[in-house]
Amino acid sequence: MTGRTPTGAGPWPYAVWALTRAWLLACVFRVVTVAGPDVTVDVSVIYRSWYETLLAGTYPLDDVTWQYPPGAALAVLSPALLPFLEYAAAFFVLVLACDAMVLGLLLYAARRPGMRVAGVWVWVVGVPLLGPTVYARYDLMVTAVAVAALLAGVRRPRALGVLAAFGALLKGWPALLLAGVRKGRPTRVAWTSAVLGAAGLAVASALWMPGAFAFLSFQRDRGTEVESLGALVLHVARHAGWEGRVELRYGSLEFIGPHVGTVSALALGLAALALGWLLLWRLRARTFAARTPAEAAFTAVLLFTVTSRVISPQYVVWLVGLAAVCLLFRETAMTAPAVLVVVSAGVTLLEFPIGFGHVVASDAWGVALLSVRNGLLVAASLTAARRLWRSTASGRPPARTAGADGGQPSRAAR
Repeated sequence: MTGRTPTGAGPWPYAVWALTRAWLLACVFRVVTVAGPDVTVDVSVIYRSWYETLLAGTYPLDDVTWQYPPGAALAVLSPALLPFLEYAAAFFVLVLACDAMVLGLLLYAARRPGMRVAGVWVWVVGVPLLGPTVYARYDLMVTAVAVAALLAGVRRPRALGVLAAFGALLKGWPALLLAGVRKGRPTRVAWTSAVLGAAGLAVASALWMPGAFAFLSFQRDRGTEVESLGALVLHVARHAGWEGRVELRYGSLEFIGPHVGTVSALALGLAALALGWLLLWRLRARTFAARTPAEAAFTAVLLFTVTSRVISPQYVVWLVGLAAVCLLFRETAMTAPAVLVVVSAGVTLLEFPIGFGHVVASDAWGVALLSVRNGLLVAASLTAARRLWRSTASGRPPARTAGADGGQPSRAAR
């Protein structure tokens, strides 16, 4: 076997991708109805409103729902590329194109020595499990940039740095893709490229239109969203007589009432602990394989997702994309957490939009769904962190894998 054809691929990934994406398109075009709130409103109303504001030459300075870095304007304006379609329709088609691009990138990477097709299946199956929400937000576009960055970074750290910077200007979290770059020259090249790229893009955004960084104050003022890990405490507290309520603030439903500030502060504290652990891992890590940047990025994004004051359903697509890259590598340590993430995607669909009314009401079914979804993400985070540490910082020599160090594949892989 030459190693040029991904084992077990054949036509099936294409067929399953086509069928499941046809279902997603049918959902967002309202040919098929999914129970719960209409998830397309964000595109047809909110994104469209931002689109008009951006075309007028300014960021949405007076709209607290604008929670995104300046590069997000590119995603919101992207439907202008298809002027023959109505705004929402053009947006859905462009998300489909990004989805197809990720599939192509993963299939291409799976042909390399030491790689496999499992990662392709994570993407093919994981995305539709999230339901129509995944096509009605711009997060899949950001995930496509992250996947491209990690795959390019296997051999070109400078490309990883530039793409990570671009992704960070779209939605912040792709900055974490730099956490696992091999120490020494690859780190210097990737991080320098990222800093220079981010600085250049930030200056260009500020010069392009006023209000490029208004989102910072809006993010600072956010509270505890009803789907977050900390919100579980407040959901249970409602059954014990807590007098808080749910209110639409900053574009999401948040808890308002006594002790909410404490819960939010604890979430920030957990995020600080996650950052501290990540820095300690970076200092202690001694073994870096070709798969390490993907595994470190997956772990880092998991940790910061579960400690966030907001765990919106579309966040899970970030994790699905990173899990897909991890599982391309034959000797990855991330199989178990990747499976947990894929399962959590299916539970997320049950939680939002299907069971979102139960979540908002804090009834038994809503709390159960949220507990299972968040529990799966917490388990994935802890498992990924432990496995990343053991494979890179514990002093144990890693299993040598075909092509995993960027060298020639072993005989078994040929």
